[in-house]
Amino acid sequence: MADFADARFPSIDGLCAFEAAARLGSFERAAEELNITASAVSKRVATVEALLGTSLLVRGGKALTLTAQGKEYLEQVRAALGLLAAVPLHRRAVQRLERLRVCAPPTFARQILVPALASFTRAHPQIELEIVLSVPYLDQAAGDAQLEVRHGDVAAHGGEVLMNDLVVPLAAPALLAGCDLSAGPAALATLPLLRSPLEPWAPLFAAAGLAPRDEPARGPRLVDLGLLLEAAASAQGVAPGRPTLARPWLRTGALVPLFGLQAPARTQYYIAHAAPQGAAAVFADWLRGVCRTAEDEAAELLSRRR
Repeated sequence: MADFADARFPSIDGLCAFEAAARLGSFERAAEELNITASAVSKRVATVEALLGTSLLVRGGKALTLTAQGKEYLEQVRAALGLLAAVPLHRRAVQRLERLRVCAPPTFARQILVPALASFTRAHPQIELEIVLSVPYLDQAAGDAQLEVRHGDVAAHGGEVLMNDLVVPLAAPALLAGCDLSAGPAALATLPLLRSPLEPWAPLFAAAGLAPRDEPARGPRLVDLGLLLEAAASAQGVAPGRPTLARPWLRTGALVPLFGLQAPARTQYYIAHAAPQGAAAVFADWLRGVCRTAEDEAAELLSRRR
């Protein structure tokens, strides 16, 4: 029979706090997972360290890091916790929630992701989802997200393209009411054009057969694709817009495509990072389906409006 009389056993709570803090890289994230305060996580880890007589985590940087003893101990702790978790009597009657943090650009989140989100939560009630927004133009994202959607040059950065977007000139009927469009695509040169560094006019100028020209130099510069579409719907000008993002306005006729023009978008929405298994993989598969549906509906709406 094993003799445990001389063994020094830390509490299970202390071991769970250490494992979560080491895996997530901060007391705050560990606290969210364990449903306690960050201070409580820190104290539990400190109690384990005091019992062992050695430091397990290096504090003070942007993220917690493991000491040499901590790395070795973490493997042993994970193995022990895994054995305890496998005991049938230790399992909860109710399935534990799995947290998933998803980072996405603002317009993609608002126009593609969130409108379809109810279907995901219905199908996967065990996944607790958190959506955070990136800043595409500044290339700022949430570094601790398990799945990250980006907008940019996927060929340059690598990733999985979610939608093969087109760009079309979109305008409000109120703006067009007093405009002479008889020249066809060449009339673009006479219309007020909205501008954004995220969506250049060059592809549509080329599709219209216009001579190469600089981007519009006047008017507000909108560093957000959603704001670009809102400005167009407000009859402030013509926007180089993506039908996948403009579906709500295309459905109601608040925006209409002009001249049958379209061009492949120079940048795409893509999955830059996703954990290969678990909740992130489940969400990625669902998101692929949502994006296919958005592409199909956008194509149908364009065909109706031409």
